[in-house]
Amino acid sequence: MTAYPPSGGTEPPGGYPPPGGYPPPGAYPPGGFQPPPEGYPPPGGFQPPPGYPAAGPVKVRPGRIWYLVDLAVFVAGLAWLITGIFAFAGRVDGLQRVPMPAGGKVHLGHAGGYIVYYEGQGAQRGDFPSFNVRVAPASHGASGPSLRQYGSSLTYNVGSHHGRAVFTLNIRSPGTFAVTVGGHPAAGSDLAFGGSIARGIVGLVVPAVPLMVLGFFGWLVLFIVRIARKSSMRRAGV
Repeated sequence: MTAYPPSGGTEPPGGYPPPGGYPPPGAYPPGGFQPPPEGYPPPGGFQPPPGYPAAGPVKVRPGRIWYLVDLAVFVAGLAWLITGIFAFAGRVDGLQRVPMPAGGKVHLGHAGGYIVYYEGQGAQRGDFPSFNVRVAPASHGASGPSLRQYGSSLTYNVGSHHGRAVFTLNIRSPGTFAVTVGGHPAAGSDLAFGGSIARGIVGLVVPAVPLMVLGFFGWLVLFIVRIARKSSMRRAGV
């Protein structure tokens, strides 16, 4: 059996630990531990090693390009609205008119239903003198006119034309028809004949207004979401 250290309490030549096991005197830096010159990030934070690109700024989602999408939707609705306004004005200008009380003739090019509008003083309020109208065939083949009072309120105000729907007219065969006016209509007023402008109003509003509303609220939601995410990123220190 061998004891350690050997009997007598004397370490073997060379001692323990072996030479070189501990740093020689002066190997420790004065003033405590100091980090080695390499292996720690330099002042200013971590720098990527050569050959690796530096991390760019974090992008906020959704991207700004969606602003252009919302703008395009809004502009499409606005363009439809403007086009519809001009089309509606053209529809009203294209109505066939006869003066009151003189009367006159109109040419109705297809069988079916038409609307008769009163244009003159009081048309918007529905406050105008009473009158009666008779429509009769005035050309070969024209037949079947029948007049009835218009069942609801429909008015328009386009340029110099201020009108209200007063009758519905149905004919069996197209052609020219003579219009005779009786009673005491307001001087300078007219009767206008044509299709229903209600369809023009619907075509003007739809889809123009929904597109504009969708574009606006889409832009608003996108703006709020981006602001919220930027604020969250700032708080997270990103």
